[in-house]
Amino acid sequence: MTASTRILFLGTPAFAVPSLRTLAGQPDMEVVLVVTQPDRPSGRGQRLRPPAVKHAALELNLPVYQPPSLRSPEVTERLLAASPRVGVVVAYGELIPTSILRLLPAGFLNVHPSLLPRYRGASPIQAALLNGDTETGVTIMLLTAELDAGPILRQVALPIRPDDTGVTLGTRLAEVAAELLPQTVRDWVAGRLVPVPQDERMATYTRPLRKADGRVDWTRSAEEIERAIRALQPWPCAWTTLRGRRLILLRAHLVEEHQRLAPGCLAPTTTDLLVGTGQGVLALDAVQAEGRRPTSGLAWWRGARIPLGSCFDA
Repeated sequence: MTASTRILFLGTPAFAVPSLRTLAGQPDMEVVLVVTQPDRPSGRGQRLRPPAVKHAALELNLPVYQPPSLRSPEVTERLLAASPRVGVVVAYGELIPTSILRLLPAGFLNVHPSLLPRYRGASPIQAALLNGDTETGVTIMLLTAELDAGPILRQVALPIRPDDTGVTLGTRLAEVAAELLPQTVRDWVAGRLVPVPQDERMATYTRPLRKADGRVDWTRSAEEIERAIRALQPWPCAWTTLRGRRLILLRAHLVEEHQRLAPGCLAPTTTDLLVGTGQGVLALDAVQAEGRRPTSGLAWWRGARIPLGSCFDA
């Protein structure tokens, strides 16, 4: 009987959970250690909350390790003690040091939610939506010291739907990754895959998102703003302010409107709450005021008793 392939898994957010569950369920594989980020304070009470991967690993009765950094001798000792053959990295949240990359006989495989070399970096899903792409995908590559630059082992393309958000597209990409991983790991360990170098001339980069990235610039076109409303979910979300109070924009659609509205200025109709942009008009279908539940744009406008002619803050 062939021994199981011993896997070291590194991942943190919900995106990584389907991959962990799938690998843990393979009869010819054994996840010997799950490495994830430490619990972080979250919410108004700043209570410590474990990452999604930790939740899943504990449910699967897998050993969990949460070092504050990978750059210490103690980490190296702990990883080697688990005797893994190959590492799998899915959105761990920290660059893996070269000293760690050299530890395992079969190296590390990394899952990235884009068709590399396009959209290397921290926010590839959001970038694809913001740019209005019609297709993205999943890349499994060998991990190297340079950010998302390792040679490619496998890629699968995925169409982007017109109504996709960062949440829905991320969920589908996570499922594709989970389907692709087991056979890719088998083929790599067995020597059946030839890594293909990325074309550096085609490389583009994304950066980590900040809360300020969600602020809507109403001088942009209606199409760009609508894409941002979808792309920036679940965080930082597209948002604006009216008289200094923040309003999160959850869903909107473009309208054919002959009425000329200045950027950021509101106009209610019998069915919609319209807002002007630098080019075109948006209808705000769903919004969420601070401390309130989501509601329609028109219901928010009526409840807040906003005067006619009001505009969002510049």
